[in-house]
Amino acid sequence: MKYVEFFEELRKEDVDVAGGKGANLGELTHAGIPVPPGFVVTSATYDKFIKETGIFEEIMGILDALDVNNNKELQEASRVIKKIITDTPMPDEIRVIIVEAYNALCTRIGKEDVYVAVRSSATAEDLPEASFAGQQDTYLNIKGVDEVVKFVQKCWASLFESRAIFYREENDFDHSKVYIAVVIQEMVDAEKAGVMFTVHPSTGEDKILIEGAWGLGEGVVSGTVTPDNCWYDKNTGEILDYKVSDKKTMFKRGPDGRTVQVDVPENLREKRVLSTYEIAKLAELGKKIQEHYQFPQDTEWAIEGGRIFMLQSRPVTTLGNSQAAEEVSEEVERTIIARGLGASPGMASGAVKIVRNTDELDKIEEGDILVTVMTTPDMVPAMKRANGIITDEGGVTCHAAIVSRELGIPCVVGTGDATKILKENSMVTIDGKKGLVFEGKLKDESSETQETAAAAAPTVAQPSFLTVTEVKVNVSMPEAAKKASETGADGVGLLRTEHMMLTTGVHPKKFIREGKEDELIKVLVENILKVADAFYPKTVWYRTLDAPTDEFQSLEGGEDEPYEHNPMLGWRGIRRELDEPEILKAEFRAIKKLHEQGYTNIGIMLPLVQHPDELRKAKEIAESVGLKPQKDIEFGMMVETPAAALTIEDFIAEGIDFVSFGTNDLTQYTLAIDRNNENVAGLYSERHPAVLKLISRVIKECNKAGVKTSICGQAGSMPDIVEKLVELGITSVSANTDAVPTVREVVARVEKKLLLKAARKLVQE
Repeated sequence: MKYVEFFEELRKEDVDVAGGKGANLGELTHAGIPVPPGFVVTSATYDKFIKETGIFEEIMGILDALDVNNNKELQEASRVIKKIITDTPMPDEIRVIIVEAYNALCTRIGKEDVYVAVRSSATAEDLPEASFAGQQDTYLNIKGVDEVVKFVQKCWASLFESRAIFYREENDFDHSKVYIAVVIQEMVDAEKAGVMFTVHPSTGEDKILIEGAWGLGEGVVSGTVTPDNCWYDKNTGEILDYKVSDKKTMFKRGPDGRTVQVDVPENLREKRVLSTYEIAKLAELGKKIQEHYQFPQDTEWAIEGGRIFMLQSRPVTTLGNSQAAEEVSEEVERTIIARGLGASPGMASGAVKIVRNTDELDKIEEGDILVTVMTTPDMVPAMKRANGIITDEGGVTCHAAIVSRELGIPCVVGTGDATKILKENSMVTIDGKKGLVFEGKLKDESSETQETAAAAAPTVAQPSFLTVTEVKVNVSMPEAAKKASETGADGVGLLRTEHMMLTTGVHPKKFIREGKEDELIKVLVENILKVADAFYPKTVWYRTLDAPTDEFQSLEGGEDEPYEHNPMLGWRGIRRELDEPEILKAEFRAIKKLHEQGYTNIGIMLPLVQHPDELRKAKEIAESVGLKPQKDIEFGMMVETPAAALTIEDFIAEGIDFVSFGTNDLTQYTLAIDRNNENVAGLYSERHPAVLKLISRVIKECNKAGVKTSICGQAGSMPDIVEKLVELGITSVSANTDAVPTVREVVARVEKKLLLKAARKLVQE
């Protein structure tokens, strides 16, 4: 294992090497997201340090004897362990490794002694199952080799912060098996920064939340400042709501290069942070990141000199985690005594306990309401005991909000003055959805009614509604197959190939040129198998390679990729694969291997088809490798071009089992709008009459011929469009994983409405 890895060398699977933060920065870099350059001091370096210096056994002994529920004992154990780590001299061999990597980064950037952020990245951090929510330390504006080495050691020590020790105990992580990597990343001297959730962080609704403030993002993440709050509709591109906050403080680089907290200038305190253009660009990046990961993401961003940088991305871990909360009795008069932002849904009552510093945490008992200016990671043990949280500062993406959602307790943030107006030991009820604090305990003691936010979970174990129209799911990453199958979906309407091929880091042509076709086939077989196995015997429609040329350019062997002014209109999809049939043959051979192993639930879908000759030639290539379309395997095509929609009868005559609408491309080609161009983004709409007429025509002709129809574009997750498609007689709908329950409910409702309409007509006749 290497002791240092630059971002370009890392992928999201490298959590054991680079920690969650480091692995995700590598993945974002690989995906073409604007990420400041950097490297990771890997977990192997930490392991080498802690083992070779002989301090490992001493640390584990202290932890073995620790009662984490005793706050004072926990704090003392943390202090002792951290001192052991920071006081132990750094071995020369390790120091040289770190110094050489920092110097290489400076050379790459073209500056001497670059300012960097030194960020902890624990190996169990930022996983879908567990978020550490800032349990380890980050140091900003670090400069020079001596300082970098010093703060790497401080990050190692922060693995044993009291909050981190407590978190691991509560989540059953073995201390001896949790390692830490350290991210060294060029510092963005941000003029404005913040966080972005690609879905509603509490309910999973498909809208983006962006929070921003002046200066570095530390103020937003820590909750020191109450940021501007923006809700953005992913589907329409509309700003649903923008609240401007009074931003009293900010973090910036001081004259000595250190990070300092200063007052925000008066003319900026209540000035809007983000322009409409910046919001649209951030949302575009958010959608791209979620699409890449195929899971809702919690991201951090910064803007310097008009350039947007993404600093972090991790899965949203709080969807559907809320525990049952108390319901307020409607018969009791409600007196609102404080207002803020609803940060974690549910209602709870309890006695107010105001905490002004960590020394007061022990007074929080089971069932209390913790009230503070802003929570810190050190407060997690006390938050665990509380019934709910109220803060003066912070937005719905601050520390208090994130941890409350993880714990499943209601939280109201950004009240402004709760610590001043609420009285110690007074009884209050908080509404974590609406952001309200009521006087008294507004619940009938005999009531057993409970409210749970778990109903908003994005997936369910089994379908809640039986439907004739199948509800399938889109899968981009084989790693997401298990979660997708748990939705109860009726199969996979779109299995994208791109992720499987591109994450090898090698251009598929390079495999072919070097006589390594078998290696490429092996990669495909292993990845397709994960999905086919998770859904067996339900159908999985595999779409052959459809990556624009710009996505190939960063791969090893992609140096000769042609430059295209608009790759979306260029050499991609079936048109490219017919020009380079060896890649298509490799895909067909992989599927043939799986078919021979008994996985007969896989179908083949051709992308970007615009002429029946393309369909015919692809079928000939399949037959050349011993795979007989429409006999051995279902064979179909995407309808993504007006040409395909307007001549669908010719494709049916050539022979297909199914079609699936790719509405993302069909919309842009029908309306002559580049969906990646922000200047015309407001005109892009799958609901345009021309798009809907093309879809209607194809469904009608396919139904006549007994050809199955589906949809796998973004519109397949939009309830109003799904309703129209079911009314038109579509065979199936394939939605994003988080939308499957909603789409199934819509389909069931429409089918019942159609049955009722038909029954009424019969009665009238």
